[in-house]
Amino acid sequence: MEINNYELYHGDCLVEMDKIADKSIDMVLTSPPYDNLRTYNNSLEWGEHIWKPCIEKLYRVVKDGGVVVWVVGDATINGSETGTSFKQALYFKEVGFNLHDTMIYEKTGCPYPDKNRYYQNFEFMFVFSKNAPKSTNMISDRENIYSGYAVNRPQSGNRQIDGSIRQKSCDKKGVERKVKDFGVRYNIWRIPHVDKSRSLHPATFPLKLAQDHIISWSNEGDLICDPFMGSVTTGVACMNTNRRFIGIEKEKQYFDIAQKRIEEATKQGTIWK
Repeated sequence: MEINNYELYHGDCLVEMDKIADKSIDMVLTSPPYDNLRTYNNSLEWGEHIWKPCIEKLYRVVKDGGVVVWVVGDATINGSETGTSFKQALYFKEVGFNLHDTMIYEKTGCPYPDKNRYYQNFEFMFVFSKNAPKSTNMISDRENIYSGYAVNRPQSGNRQIDGSIRQKSCDKKGVERKVKDFGVRYNIWRIPHVDKSRSLHPATFPLKLAQDHIISWSNEGDLICDPFMGSVTTGVACMNTNRRFIGIEKEKQYFDIAQKRIEEATKQGTIWK
Protein backbone atom coordinates (compact mmCIF):
# COMPACT_ATOMS: atom_id res chain seq x y z
CA MET A 1 0.00 0.00 0.00
CA GLU A 2 1.28 3.48 -0.87
CA ILE A 3 -0.31 6.75 0.27
CA ASN A 4 1.56 9.93 -0.50
CA ASN A 5 4.91 9.58 1.27
CA TYR A 6 4.02 6.42 3.19
CA GLU A 7 4.60 2.87 1.91
CA LEU A 8 3.37 -0.15 3.86
CA TYR A 9 4.43 -3.70 2.97
CA HIS A 10 2.69 -6.82 4.27
CA GLY A 11 5.21 -9.63 4.47
CA ASP A 12 8.42 -11.00 5.95
CA CYS A 13 11.00 -8.24 6.39
CA LEU A 14 13.75 -10.59 5.16
CA VAL A 15 11.92 -10.74 1.84
CA GLU A 16 10.45 -7.25 1.66
CA MET A 17 13.74 -5.46 2.43
CA ASP A 18 15.17 -6.87 -0.80
CA LYS A 19 12.38 -5.03 -2.63
CA ILE A 20 13.34 -1.65 -1.16
CA ALA A 21 17.09 -1.98 -1.66
CA ASP A 22 17.03 0.94 -4.11
CA LYS A 23 15.16 3.29 -1.74
CA SER A 24 18.25 4.68 0.03
CA ILE A 25 17.04 4.71 3.63
CA ASP A 26 18.13 7.65 5.79
CA MET A 27 17.15 6.11 9.12
CA VAL A 28 15.71 2.93 10.62
CA LEU A 29 13.77 3.04 13.88
CA THR A 30 12.43 -0.27 15.12
CA SER A 31 11.85 -2.56 18.08
CA PRO A 32 12.20 -6.22 17.05
CA PRO A 33 10.19 -8.98 18.78
CA TYR A 34 13.11 -9.92 21.01
CA ASP A 35 13.47 -13.21 22.88
CA ASN A 36 9.90 -14.30 22.09
CA LEU A 37 8.51 -12.22 24.96
CA ARG A 38 5.31 -11.93 22.92
CA THR A 39 3.71 -14.76 20.94
CA TYR A 40 2.33 -12.56 18.11
CA ASN A 41 -0.42 -15.11 17.35
CA ASN A 42 2.17 -17.91 17.59
CA SER A 43 3.42 -17.22 14.07
CA LEU A 44 6.85 -15.83 14.84
CA GLU A 45 9.82 -17.76 16.17
CA TRP A 46 12.45 -15.18 16.92
CA GLY A 47 16.14 -16.06 16.89
CA GLU A 48 19.52 -15.58 15.24
CA HIS A 49 18.15 -17.01 12.01
CA ILE A 50 16.02 -13.85 11.77
CA TRP A 51 17.96 -11.04 13.42
CA LYS A 52 21.34 -11.82 11.83
CA PRO A 53 20.15 -11.64 8.18
CA CYS A 54 17.94 -8.69 9.14
CA ILE A 55 20.96 -6.73 10.39
CA GLU A 56 22.89 -7.66 7.24
CA LYS A 57 20.06 -6.39 5.05
CA LEU A 58 19.81 -3.19 7.07
CA TYR A 59 23.44 -2.47 6.28
CA ARG A 60 22.68 -2.81 2.58
CA VAL A 61 19.56 -0.61 2.51
CA VAL A 62 20.76 2.20 4.82
CA LYS A 63 22.63 4.96 3.00
CA ASP A 64 26.07 6.16 4.00
CA GLY A 65 25.67 8.37 7.05
CA GLY A 66 22.35 6.73 7.93
CA VAL A 67 21.36 5.65 11.42
CA VAL A 68 19.63 2.59 12.87
CA VAL A 69 17.91 2.91 16.27
CA TRP A 70 17.36 -0.60 17.64
CA VAL A 71 15.13 -0.67 20.75
CA VAL A 72 15.57 -4.01 22.48
CA GLY A 73 15.69 -5.82 25.81
CA ASP A 74 16.40 -9.28 27.20
CA ALA A 75 14.21 -11.98 28.62
CA THR A 76 15.10 -13.83 31.82
CA ILE A 77 15.15 -17.58 31.19
CA ASN A 78 16.05 -20.16 33.82
CA GLY A 79 17.17 -17.42 36.17
CA SER A 80 19.54 -15.71 33.71
CA GLU A 81 19.10 -12.79 31.34
CA THR A 82 19.68 -13.94 27.78
CA GLY A 83 22.12 -11.20 26.76
CA THR A 84 20.67 -11.31 23.24
CA SER A 85 20.69 -7.51 23.04
CA PHE A 86 24.48 -7.46 23.45
CA LYS A 87 24.92 -10.19 20.85
CA GLN A 88 22.89 -8.13 18.41
CA ALA A 89 24.86 -4.96 19.14
CA LEU A 90 28.14 -6.77 18.51
CA TYR A 91 26.78 -8.25 15.29
CA PHE A 92 25.83 -4.77 14.06
CA LYS A 93 29.49 -3.84 14.53
CA GLU A 94 30.62 -7.03 12.84
CA VAL A 95 28.68 -6.27 9.64
CA GLY A 96 30.11 -2.73 9.47
CA PHE A 97 27.98 -0.39 11.58
CA ASN A 98 29.45 1.93 14.19
CA LEU A 99 27.93 1.74 17.67
CA HIS A 100 27.31 5.47 17.85
CA ASP A 101 25.50 5.56 21.20
CA THR A 102 24.16 3.13 23.79
CA MET A 103 21.03 4.74 25.16
CA ILE A 104 18.49 3.69 27.79
CA TYR A 105 14.72 3.90 27.56
CA GLU A 106 13.62 4.10 31.19
CA LYS A 107 10.03 2.99 31.59
CA THR A 108 7.73 4.40 34.23
CA GLY A 109 6.66 1.04 35.63
CA CYS A 110 7.69 -2.59 36.08
CA PRO A 111 5.36 -5.15 34.48
CA TYR A 112 7.29 -8.19 35.72
CA PRO A 113 8.59 -7.61 39.28
CA ASP A 114 10.96 -10.25 40.64
CA LYS A 115 11.63 -11.27 44.22
CA ASN A 116 15.38 -11.83 43.96
CA ARG A 117 16.59 -8.96 41.74
CA TYR A 118 15.97 -5.23 41.40
CA TYR A 119 12.91 -4.39 39.33
CA GLN A 120 13.75 -4.21 35.63
CA ASN A 121 12.25 -1.12 33.97
CA PHE A 122 14.40 -0.25 30.98
CA GLU A 123 15.28 -1.26 27.45
CA PHE A 124 18.38 -0.53 25.40
CA MET A 125 18.19 1.93 22.53
CA PHE A 126 21.29 1.14 20.47
CA VAL A 127 22.10 3.86 17.95
CA PHE A 128 24.15 2.50 15.06
CA SER A 129 25.52 4.56 12.20
CA LYS A 130 26.91 3.69 8.79
CA ASN A 131 30.09 5.74 9.12
CA ALA A 132 29.56 9.13 10.79
CA PRO A 133 25.90 10.17 11.12
CA LYS A 134 24.93 12.72 8.49
CA SER A 135 22.23 14.23 10.71
CA THR A 136 22.49 15.03 14.42
CA ASN A 137 19.90 17.38 15.87
CA MET A 138 20.42 17.10 19.60
CA ILE A 139 17.36 17.91 21.71
CA SER A 140 18.13 20.49 24.39
CA ASP A 141 15.38 20.25 27.00
CA ARG A 142 17.40 19.38 30.11
CA GLU A 143 17.11 22.19 32.63
CA ASN A 144 20.50 23.45 33.83
CA ILE A 145 20.58 23.85 37.59
CA TYR A 146 23.30 26.49 37.18
CA SER A 147 21.53 28.54 34.52
CA GLY A 148 22.72 32.12 34.48
CA TYR A 149 26.36 33.09 34.77
CA ALA A 150 28.90 30.30 35.23
CA VAL A 151 30.86 32.44 37.70
CA ASN A 152 28.32 31.36 40.32
CA ARG A 153 29.04 27.66 39.84
CA PRO A 154 30.94 26.04 42.72
CA GLN A 155 34.29 24.35 41.97
CA SER A 156 34.00 25.14 38.29
CA GLY A 157 37.16 24.90 36.23
CA ASN A 158 39.43 22.97 33.86
CA ARG A 159 42.92 21.76 34.71
CA GLN A 160 45.45 23.18 32.21
CA ILE A 161 48.63 21.56 30.90
CA ASP A 162 50.77 23.54 33.36
CA GLY A 163 48.65 22.39 36.29
CA SER A 164 46.74 25.64 36.73
CA ILE A 165 42.95 25.83 36.70
CA ARG A 166 41.07 27.97 34.21
CA GLN A 167 37.68 28.90 35.57
CA LYS A 168 34.77 27.79 33.42
CA SER A 169 33.07 31.08 34.12
CA CYS A 170 35.24 32.67 31.39
CA ASP A 171 36.22 31.62 27.90
CA LYS A 172 39.81 31.57 26.61
CA LYS A 173 39.72 35.34 26.13
CA GLY A 174 38.58 35.93 29.70
CA VAL A 175 35.05 36.89 28.71
CA GLU A 176 32.40 35.83 31.17
CA ARG A 177 30.39 32.90 29.79
CA LYS A 178 26.69 32.50 30.45
CA VAL A 179 25.24 29.06 31.12
CA LYS A 180 22.17 28.33 29.02
CA ASP A 181 18.84 27.63 30.69
CA PHE A 182 18.59 24.26 28.93
CA GLY A 183 21.29 21.84 27.82
CA VAL A 184 21.44 18.74 25.63
CA ARG A 185 19.56 15.89 27.32
CA TYR A 186 21.37 12.84 28.69
CA ASN A 187 21.19 9.49 26.90
CA ILE A 188 18.80 7.99 29.45
CA TRP A 189 15.26 8.89 28.40
CA ARG A 190 12.40 8.50 30.86
CA ILE A 191 9.25 8.64 28.76
CA PRO A 192 5.76 7.67 29.99
CA HIS A 193 3.78 5.44 27.66
CA VAL A 194 0.43 7.23 27.56
CA ASP A 195 -0.57 7.23 23.87
CA LYS A 196 -3.36 5.04 22.54
CA SER A 197 -1.11 2.75 20.47
CA ARG A 198 -0.70 0.57 23.58
CA SER A 199 -4.13 -0.90 22.99
CA LEU A 200 -3.39 -1.74 19.36
CA HIS A 201 -0.32 -3.97 19.76
CA PRO A 202 1.15 -6.06 22.62
CA ALA A 203 4.60 -4.45 22.50
CA THR A 204 4.75 -0.80 21.47
CA PHE A 205 7.09 2.03 22.39
CA PRO A 206 5.83 5.57 23.16
CA LEU A 207 5.11 7.88 20.26
CA LYS A 208 7.25 10.56 21.89
CA LEU A 209 10.22 8.19 21.98
CA ALA A 210 9.85 7.59 18.25
CA GLN A 211 9.45 11.29 17.45
CA ASP A 212 12.44 12.33 19.54
CA HIS A 213 14.72 9.79 17.86
CA ILE A 214 13.49 10.78 14.40
CA ILE A 215 14.13 14.45 15.18
CA SER A 216 17.57 13.61 16.58
CA TRP A 217 18.93 11.50 13.71
CA SER A 218 17.16 12.72 10.56
CA ASN A 219 15.90 15.84 8.77
CA GLU A 220 12.54 16.79 7.31
CA GLY A 221 11.88 14.96 4.06
CA ASP A 222 14.18 12.05 4.96
CA LEU A 223 13.09 8.45 4.41
CA ILE A 224 12.55 6.41 7.60
CA CYS A 225 11.99 2.65 7.73
CA ASP A 226 10.59 0.26 10.35
CA PRO A 227 11.00 -3.41 9.30
CA PHE A 228 8.96 -4.56 12.33
CA MET A 229 6.21 -1.97 11.93
CA GLY A 230 3.57 -3.34 14.32
CA SER A 231 0.82 -0.74 14.78
CA VAL A 232 2.89 1.87 12.86
CA THR A 233 4.06 4.08 15.75
CA THR A 234 7.19 4.97 13.77
CA GLY A 235 5.05 5.86 10.76
CA VAL A 236 2.81 8.12 12.85
CA ALA A 237 5.92 9.82 14.23
CA CYS A 238 7.07 10.39 10.64
CA MET A 239 3.74 12.04 9.80
CA ASN A 240 4.12 14.31 12.82
CA THR A 241 7.66 15.33 11.89
CA ASN A 242 7.34 15.64 8.09
CA ARG A 243 9.36 12.56 7.15
CA ARG A 244 8.67 9.88 4.55
CA PHE A 245 8.07 6.33 5.78
CA ILE A 246 8.39 2.69 4.74
CA GLY A 247 6.93 0.08 7.08
CA ILE A 248 7.01 -3.72 6.91
CA GLU A 249 4.79 -6.01 8.98
CA LYS A 250 4.40 -9.78 8.77
CA GLU A 251 1.28 -10.15 10.92
CA LYS A 252 -1.88 -9.39 8.93
CA GLN A 253 -3.75 -8.25 12.05
CA TYR A 254 -1.23 -5.51 12.82
CA PHE A 255 -0.72 -4.62 9.17
CA ASP A 256 -4.45 -3.91 8.87
CA ILE A 257 -4.31 -1.69 11.97
CA ALA A 258 -1.32 0.19 10.58
CA GLN A 259 -2.98 0.66 7.20
CA LYS A 260 -6.14 1.99 8.81
CA ARG A 261 -4.23 4.47 11.00
CA ILE A 262 -2.27 5.85 8.07
CA GLU A 263 -5.31 6.02 5.78
CA GLU A 264 -7.46 7.82 8.35
CA ALA A 265 -4.76 10.26 9.38
CA THR A 266 -3.94 11.09 5.75
CA LYS A 267 -7.60 11.47 4.76
CA GLN A 268 -8.53 13.65 7.71
CA GLY A 269 -5.30 15.62 7.74
CA THR A 270 -4.97 14.95 11.45
CA ILE A 271 -1.97 14.25 13.63
CA TRP A 272 -2.25 11.05 15.66
CA LYS A 273 -1.43 11.10 19.36
